[in-house]
Amino acid sequence: MDHQSPQPISTRLYRFLGGGNLALILFGVITLLTLPGTFGFGRSLYSNPFFKVVLGLLMVNLLVCTLQRWRRLKWPVLLLHGGVLVVMVGAFLTSLGYVATVNILEGGKTELAYRWDLEQDMPLGFDLAVEKIHREYLPLPVKVGVLQGVEKVGLFTLKTGESFLVGDYRVQVDSIDLDSDSLHLTIFQGERTLGTATTAGVSSLPVGFPYAFKLVAFKNPVLRRTWVDLKLTQDATLLTHGSTEINKPFQWGGLYFYSTLLDKAANGEPFAGIQIVKDPGRPVVFAGFALAGIGALALFMRRLTGKR
Repeated sequence: MDHQSPQPISTRLYRFLGGGNLALILFGVITLLTLPGTFGFGRSLYSNPFFKVVLGLLMVNLLVCTLQRWRRLKWPVLLLHGGVLVVMVGAFLTSLGYVATVNILEGGKTELAYRWDLEQDMPLGFDLAVEKIHREYLPLPVKVGVLQGVEKVGLFTLKTGESFLVGDYRVQVDSIDLDSDSLHLTIFQGERTLGTATTAGVSSLPVGFPYAFKLVAFKNPVLRRTWVDLKLTQDATLLTHGSTEINKPFQWGGLYFYSTLLDKAANGEPFAGIQIVKDPGRPVVFAGFALAGIGALALFMRRLTGKR
């Protein structure tokens, strides 16, 4: 009876690295590791060295599997494999990044943020300042009283953005400040802007202007949009500035700044919650999805036309 000589260890290792058994084991391990993060727990695991090793082994498995079979695979399948591999490379690069969060008072700044992978406050390497918190509301129904001295001249019901006439003047209701329950008004005389005023008594109108304004009532506002003005400095030198809002992060130096929370502190001061994300794998993942999508579409078209 002929006995086949045992294969070299290198050959057996090469076949094992590209085999389905290793792929099943790695997929099972990754599934178990990512379950807590899927439900919002233990997200720091994604930056754990063990998770990175498992992800790296899965990348090697897919690469070796493709190399072992590339002569038998059609180009759409190779493109699909390549796209998935690029996505996994991007995922690995993403695991090298981090997510940090911090709450900053309006007008305040900080050089620290809480790193979720390290579970502690860490320096950002720059000062992050919240210059201004903006809120924009849908046109708001209001009632504006007009006084001339102590005499009531009129009561006007309209929406913010609209205007009314009183005497020789047109009064435009620009916006409402909900912190002070005050309307911001612009007063025109003919085509000329005469000045501005608020129902709280602040005015840039000429001395002797005959009317005063009072906010009588308004309906509950409906928020349309919020955004936060940010400024980044280092040693008193301006690095950059910009705005962030929901689904439109501010980007700088490979970092993404998201506005995640707007609220008030116990003393009534407004603050913004800012999330800082470093994701070096983001463009790589998008490129991988594009490649895999083209490969999958080409494979579908071949099947649809009866090609093998």
